[in-house]
Amino acid sequence: MRLVIDTNVLVGACLGTGGAAAVIRACLLRRCEPLIGNALMNEYDDVFARDEVFRRSPLSPEKRLALLEAFIISCQWVRVYYTWRPNLRDEADNHLVELAVAGSADVIVTRNLRDLAPMELRFPQLRVCSPEDFLKEI
Repeated sequence: MRLVIDTNVLVGACLGTGGAAAVIRACLLRRCEPLIGNALMNEYDDVFARDEVFRRSPLSPEKRLALLEAFIISCQWVRVYYTWRPNLRDEADNHLVELAVAGSADVIVTRNLRDLAPMELRFPQLRVCSPEDFLKEI
């Protein structure tokens, strides 16, 4: 199963959130195939550089970086050639849908269901779900 992991799920894994950590573990164990592209990689880099986001994390900065690197290695790189705008209420989330469509993903895994679920453009093969709902599928 091909999927796009929203940044909030990767951060949740670093903070010890059960569902998020289990999704990242499934990716690392190759039970599913996460996709990554330029925009999502830049977002991961930006968020992981913010120490204040990880104040409650049980992981040291070195371990967080190691987790990020291991996760990125498990990802399939996808080039996004087309943008589908406007599509979402929050412009900053459109890159997730574009990556998912370009990479033929089955699902976007996110905690931000409120902003991602009501897409203006519909892609029948693409679902949006929480980490916990995704884990029920695999």
